[in-house]
Amino acid sequence: MENMTQTVALIALGLFACVMVVIGLSTMKHSKTVDGFLLGGRKIGPWMSAFAYGTSYFSAVIFIGYAGKHGWDIGFASMWIGIGNAVLGCMLAWMLLAKRVRRMTHTLGARTMPEFFEGRYQSVHMKLFAAMIIFLFLVPYAASVYKGLGILFSAIFPGLDGVFLGLGSGVLCMLIVAVLTGFYLILGGYVAAAVTDFVQGIIMLVGVIVMVVALTLRPEVGGLANAVKSLHTINPSLTSVFGQGNWNFLMINILLTSFGTWGLPQMVNKFYAIRDEESIKRGTVVSAVFALIIGCGAYYAGSLGRLILGNELPAGGYDAVMPAMLLKALGGSLGGNILLAIIMLLLLSASMSTLSAIVLTSSSAVTIDMLKVFKPKLDNRKQMIIMRSLCLVFVAMSFVFATFNFAIIVSIMSYSWGIVAGCFIGPFVWGLFSKKITKAGAWAGMLGGFSTVIIMTLYSMFTNPALSEGVYAAFKAASKNSPTFGVAAMAVSMLLVPAVSAVTRAFEKSHIEHCFFPCPRSGTGSGA
Repeated sequence: MENMTQTVALIALGLFACVMVVIGLSTMKHSKTVDGFLLGGRKIGPWMSAFAYGTSYFSAVIFIGYAGKHGWDIGFASMWIGIGNAVLGCMLAWMLLAKRVRRMTHTLGARTMPEFFEGRYQSVHMKLFAAMIIFLFLVPYAASVYKGLGILFSAIFPGLDGVFLGLGSGVLCMLIVAVLTGFYLILGGYVAAAVTDFVQGIIMLVGVIVMVVALTLRPEVGGLANAVKSLHTINPSLTSVFGQGNWNFLMINILLTSFGTWGLPQMVNKFYAIRDEESIKRGTVVSAVFALIIGCGAYYAGSLGRLILGNELPAGGYDAVMPAMLLKALGGSLGGNILLAIIMLLLLSASMSTLSAIVLTSSSAVTIDMLKVFKPKLDNRKQMIIMRSLCLVFVAMSFVFATFNFAIIVSIMSYSWGIVAGCFIGPFVWGLFSKKITKAGAWAGMLGGFSTVIIMTLYSMFTNPALSEGVYAAFKAASKNSPTFGVAAMAVSMLLVPAVSAVTRAFEKSHIEHCFFPCPRSGTGSGA
């Protein structure tokens, strides 16, 4: 039966790879200019924009890491994180930000978030600082998307451990993701990413639905009603609507993973590329429904782990919960193996879409936001060559980090989301909505968010008993509080921007009018 599982998985991988290659080749014509490569010429429709946003939101980490751990520890209440992501991170973000982001980035001619900061706040130095933050913290974050894939792939192909460079079978799956993502990104840029995101989004939806139904119908679960009864018998808190004593923990994670997207450049740049404002209405609904299905489906499946695994945490800990549960529930028959292959493609799709968004953002940060400052006469052809080369470099770097599992990189990953969102959310959101925000206020929010994470981390480290075992042990212990640090950083950034702006020099009226009254090519009226 193990051979059957592996055969079905390999066939599914082969078909998936062929589709990705075809998409890369067919979208080459759309990536001949910088705007085409980065934003698809700003002509992306509602469905592709919504799926690009949703698939970039969720990587394999949510299924293997978060869903496995939070579902096991908290039970059904963990689905509040999925609901928060859908309502706050998707629907509200699209309703409040999409139209304003599209208008102002058209007006300023901004293709990246650092370019937005430069145009909105008339500061080249702010653009450079933002680009450095993106480069330093998004590249290691990209490595984390491989984590869940390696674990599941190792479980499906246990016999390959040590075969490939002695690094374990999981590295084969990581290599597949790296090669395919690099291939279609280098050829087709944002359009290739958007098309693959759409295809991968369909796979993710089908995979989650298949996973939820298959696990719910398992004899160990016996349907939803029996699952609730069985989990309540194990621990009443697992079926509590609000997780009993875990509500504070849930709120921190909801706030970080939902509002954090408002300040993440790889997420909001999806709004830059939307074709027209009519597309925003449909995109809002599609992205919210997509996130609701994916988020709630993942955490619901994780909650069933105790039932399928007999309430015994597997040898690999929380990260092994989902793989062990899926193999036990679906392995052993041709039909089950086909379902398992679909779920494997779900995880591949989730990781590749997130990776492509991060790589495009990182490569543009170096080429457009940093290199162009020092070499302003860099022509379109050279920019394209550099960006394509950097896409390959960043994919390779994230692969190396994930493969060799550098200890310090693994710890930094947990801070990436909070640091990037904490730096950018205040200056970005306030810059869209208020004409009174000053350059000093924007700098205060950006530096305040960054400093908050650093200060809270250092305090946590040097007051932690683990410090007696060394600085790294203390840093690792402090990283457990990284969601709290990230939420605090976002709050500080949002508060400092208007507070400092109220007592510092305002911009000239002509500049504010330029920012808030879009030029004719955006096809809109006043942005005030």
